[in-house]
Amino acid sequence: MQEFPISIKSIASSFIANRNLIITSIKREIVGRYKGSLLGILWSFVNPIFMLLVYTFVFSVVFKAKWGDGGGESKAEFALILFCGLIVFNIFSEAISKAPTSILINPNYVKKVVYPLEALAWVNTGSSLFHGIVSFLVWMLAYIALYGIPSATILLVPIVILPLLLMVQGLTWFLSAIGTYIRDVNQLVSILITTMLFMSPIFYPISALPEIYQKILYLNPLTIIIEQVRAVAFYGEFPNYKLVIGYTFCSSIVCYVGYFCFQKSRKGFSDVL
Repeated sequence: MQEFPISIKSIASSFIANRNLIITSIKREIVGRYKGSLLGILWSFVNPIFMLLVYTFVFSVVFKAKWGDGGGESKAEFALILFCGLIVFNIFSEAISKAPTSILINPNYVKKVVYPLEALAWVNTGSSLFHGIVSFLVWMLAYIALYGIPSATILLVPIVILPLLLMVQGLTWFLSAIGTYIRDVNQLVSILITTMLFMSPIFYPISALPEIYQKILYLNPLTIIIEQVRAVAFYGEFPNYKLVIGYTFCSSIVCYVGYFCFQKSRKGFSDVL
């Protein structure tokens, strides 16, 4: 039976060797998502604009929520702070939610077509990153319209997001592998994603919680990234490099473990499809 490479080097080698296929698949995934609609890919811009308006209305008008202790921020500030966190969450949730079924919905790639199955995870991550970039462009346009040119620290957003992408990539590999054998994983992931939406500092600041719960919230892998993206994009602060470096190290481990599990288990995919 064929043995698949599991070294760290093979991760980069696979991506480089299949980069054209991955890019083409990402484009097909994005275009296919809006195929047949009147606006087409413009929906990728309309969706975040609509959600920004909806969350602004619901939380700052209906619930009259305030972000800081002083409560002095405007509705626009609240919306931009909230949407920063939501962008990070959506990058995570979009890729993770599709991961458990990524092999199941592509049986031909396993049985009939010679296809680098590990590339499917790159496609999931790339597609979610595309929509995250579009949402962030909408966020930037809103910021510029309201406050002018943002701080130069906004250029550090890619550095802050990179460790999140490593973690998402590893989890996507792991979940796509285990989801092929255990179909209940898809349902479990849906529950966990909903839980993480409300257990992340998206709709509220960490400071709003008692200190003991603040420590628990930092166990959420999205918390650090959400806080750091807000720092560099909205508040014009430099990221906490120690946290970012530590997160990158942990995410790299998650990425490799996910890849290892995927490569070790892919030999049996054809038997369960």
